[in-house]
Amino acid sequence: MSRFTRRKFLHTSAALLGATIAGSSFDTKKKQLLLSFSTLGCPDWNFQQIADFAAAHAYEGIELRGIQRELDLTKCSVFRTAQSRSNTVSLMKEKELRFAGLGSSATLHFAEGAERNKNIDEGRRFIDLAQQINCPYVRVFPNNFPKDQDRNETMDLIASGLLELGNYANGSKVTVLMETHGDVVKTSDLEKIMQSAEHAHTGLVWDIANMWSVTQEPPMEVYQKLKKYIRHTHIKDGKLADGKLQYTLLGQGEVPLSEAIEALEKGGYKGYYSFEWEKLWHPEIEEPAIALADYPISIQQYF
Repeated sequence: MSRFTRRKFLHTSAALLGATIAGSSFDTKKKQLLLSFSTLGCPDWNFQQIADFAAAHAYEGIELRGIQRELDLTKCSVFRTAQSRSNTVSLMKEKELRFAGLGSSATLHFAEGAERNKNIDEGRRFIDLAQQINCPYVRVFPNNFPKDQDRNETMDLIASGLLELGNYANGSKVTVLMETHGDVVKTSDLEKIMQSAEHAHTGLVWDIANMWSVTQEPPMEVYQKLKKYIRHTHIKDGKLADGKLQYTLLGQGEVPLSEAIEALEKGGYKGYYSFEWEKLWHPEIEEPAIALADYPISIQQYF
């Protein structure tokens, strides 16, 4: 069976099975979904294993958030030299895969000083790497706000950091995306930051579960207000227990994914639906071989 035929077969099989699970008919002419997974879900796999698994399970892309527990991708052997980067890009091409994004650890809420400089520098290094390997996005994030720092000042720092990195990406094909994360998950806060950091090379990663589990804001309303900034999504499911999200396989939790995905689909979203299975942070959840194989099938129920 040829590579192309196998990929087409896997997509069709997953979609048909998903439609059966959902109890609805499947339109075989429907546009193929762009599916990727974050390597948070397989923290102990090497890059060859990651690429092989993605190709064998109907994924189109890979979102890199560390390889074998090394979160600074610029230090990973597959990217360390020009030759290793070339070999890695060739492997992705051979497997008919694309990089969906690079997940940096650059946090933007620090005040001016050494810690802020370190994080901005990481953002720049990831932008350079993304440009070298034809990856469209670099993810940065705000985390929990410092308790000894004024809230509005912190939001201004996040916006200015995002804008600084957007300016650094000028002339490249890379866009810097801030994830809805930590203490920045309210739509009003996100609007304020993105309006201040509006730029051709800035945007948002909409992590639906991150937002909903804290704010309970209806995803349809969130999307309408943030649509112009959303370039990438993180998809995951879970159940709330004592105010915290306990992760489940897709479709087995309480996250209103149907409403969110309907909003994205009707709004003309053309990016990746990227599965973020946080195995690195939560070793107790299901193993990657099970969760990452389940996702391309289970997500079909929402379309």
